[in-house]
Amino acid sequence: GGGQGGGQGNAARMNEMLFKDITLTDVQKAKIDSIQTQARTAQQALMQGGGMQDPGVREKMTEMRAKQNKDIREVLTAEQQTVFDKNLAAMPQGGGRRPPPQR
Repeated sequence: GGGQGGGQGNAARMNEMLFKDITLTDVQKAKIDSIQTQARTAQQALMQGGGMQDPGVREKMTEMRAKQNKDIREVLTAEQQTVFDKNLAAMPQGGGRRPPPQR
């Protein structure tokens, strides 16, 4: 299995998908970078406490991702938000690692 090493490459791929067809200003890029850095730091701290095996951690990660996306969305113009929402909907959930459990 893969360890922690692929984190940065994954993040870059995620950004490519999230911001496909969106041209960000330097100010937007800086704000988004700051949001993502804070989120990554919080997620790493969460992972230290037992990782994704704990259902509570998984739930918290989902909440954090939702907040991160909301914060990023607030940086974008209305036109960019429309594209962002479309890109977000097209992305595999949970960072593309595994399909969600069937209910």
